[in-house]
Amino acid sequence: MTGSSRGLGSVIARRLAADGFAVAVNSVRGDSQAGEVAAGVRLAGGVAEEFLADVTDERQVAELAVAIAERLGPVDVLVLNATGPQPDAALLDVVWDDHLAQLEFFVKSPVLLGRALVPGMQARQFGRIVSIDSETAHRPPPGRSAYATAKDAQIGFTLSWARALAPSGITVNAVAPGFIPVERHADLPADVFTSYLATVPAARMGMPEDIAHAVSFFTSEGASFVTGQRIVVDGGRALGM
Repeated sequence: MTGSSRGLGSVIARRLAADGFAVAVNSVRGDSQAGEVAAGVRLAGGVAEEFLADVTDERQVAELAVAIAERLGPVDVLVLNATGPQPDAALLDVVWDDHLAQLEFFVKSPVLLGRALVPGMQARQFGRIVSIDSETAHRPPPGRSAYATAKDAQIGFTLSWARALAPSGITVNAVAPGFIPVERHADLPADVFTSYLATVPAARMGMPEDIAHAVSFFTSEGASFVTGQRIVVDGGRALGM
């Protein structure tokens, strides 16, 4: 589970542990919160270990794959949640390097991890890959062009890999959250939440557990005939108001 030391990732990691998976909690080196999440899972009776690695770095991804196999066994489920900074910028202020910075997390990282882990899934004829993308891919707000473009590219990755890997018993799907408040949103002005909430037919903000539930379904045995799909978890916002 990449990017699982905080926010949505930590809640998804705990849900997967409750589902019975041994969870590899991943974050970058120097992040103490990954260990805290893993310790919390173990305290609750689950199995989890922390694995610190930059999943946009090819050498670190290769080392990560080996370390997980040695400590937890073969990887059957890969949840792609790692992300970096998401700065706002006016369209014509966004340069190519800004796009590359987003593509590092949402395309390069999944490709590196897939190349490291999918051969084992193919050998076992079983695997689950779930990308965490975003409603922003199809509803880009002002100032988020690089992020939205990379998220759309992530959808292309999901569809391409789903078609290619289906014969091997590997499903590839995506969960697209709406605006789900987590720790990094704590300092946003109250009117940001109020304005967004006014566009949600369900009349409430989403919770990390809503996203974790959707991921849990895609990783389950019951979802073995579901691939190349994208669940938008936004309280009906995509329907319009």
